[in-house]
Amino acid sequence: MDRTAARESGYHATQRGGILIIAMLCTACIVLFASEASARCTARGVLQNRLTLKPAPSVKTPPVLVKSAFAVPVWRTITIGTFANSFALLNALDAAGCGIGGLAGEILVRPAFTVGTTKTNVELFAVSAAELGFQTDTAPLADIYARAQQLGFGLAAAEVAPQLRLQYFDQPMGEFVIGMEPIKTWTGEPVILTVANGGAGLVLIGRDGSADAEIPVASRFLFVRSNEAALAKAVHGSQ
Repeated sequence: MDRTAARESGYHATQRGGILIIAMLCTACIVLFASEASARCTARGVLQNRLTLKPAPSVKTPPVLVKSAFAVPVWRTITIGTFANSFALLNALDAAGCGIGGLAGEILVRPAFTVGTTKTNVELFAVSAAELGFQTDTAPLADIYARAQQLGFGLAAAEVAPQLRLQYFDQPMGEFVIGMEPIKTWTGEPVILTVANGGAGLVLIGRDGSADAEIPVASRFLFVRSNEAALAKAVHGSQ
């Protein structure tokens, strides 16, 4: 009886040990898969995105002069107003492994940076300064904004930048400058945001947003369509 009891005790101990090892392995796998699934902005995540997501169409096309905002097709539609506050948005960027530059990180916690309280779809339009008609190597930011607004584009909400970063994991190499009202740092420096893929991962960075900041005309901006341009498009489409 003692030998039988000992064998049974050893069997149950071995069985419990096996179950414990399997449980630990399953937990490790879940953590690993969750980590890989969430860190989609990292260099490894970018590679996985290329393998699993349909590549985004290239935006490197010869500049075609834009004559009106409603003649430009929608580049991408994103959703804003999905986070309770800017800190929740920052946590989501961190969980996805998205790189956040120093200026961008400072801007996202400034009182002037706000998130929408209602979930809203936003249509974005991609145009370069060259397509807006600038023929020099660079152009002042204020002039680029003025030309864009003259053609019927509008400035996007600052929330568009981090939301686009979270909804644009298949971004190819390059960057998009968000056409937005600059937000000042604690020291009063005006900053606008840029969504970029520099090859080592997907990032959100800040850049000089002063009116006289010289921007290369090859830089591509993301604007929304102004209400006036949207109305004109609706009227034009109904004719």
